Amino acid sequence: MSTRSDNPNHRDIPRTHTIKPMDAPPMNAGSTSAQLKGDINSGRTGDKNEVFDPGLSPLGTDDEAGGVSPSSDQVDLARHQESVARWQNGNDRDSYAHQHSRKALYAYVGFIALVLVLFAGAFSMF
Repeated sequence: MSTRSDNPNHRDIPRTHTIKPMDAPPMNAGSTSAQLKGDINSGRTGDKNEVFDPGLSPLGTDDEAGGVSPSSDQVDLARHQESVARWQNGNDRDSYAHQHSRKALYAYVGFIALVLVLFAGAFSMF
């Protein structure tokens, strides 16, 4: 039995849209927490890949439940800091995962090879 929601034979399970790239919400005054979450999901902040990331509770829900919802000015400032100010002064926009760099893989394989060479060298001495 398949529980995958992208299976067309299961009409009772809604389709999953987590693999489709997201567009960033427009930058405007009076932003909401949902727009900040949209910035993160769209990859505008450089923190993750550009796909929808379902969460247990939407961003800002805990603040709202605690009675201290962020003001639109605070969310505007957070969106500006995460989107524009973070990448000025020549900082790389892409994170390590976005660059598709294999430096860590090469270092790991090199380390394993070094350990094997040392291990073989130690046994060849006996």
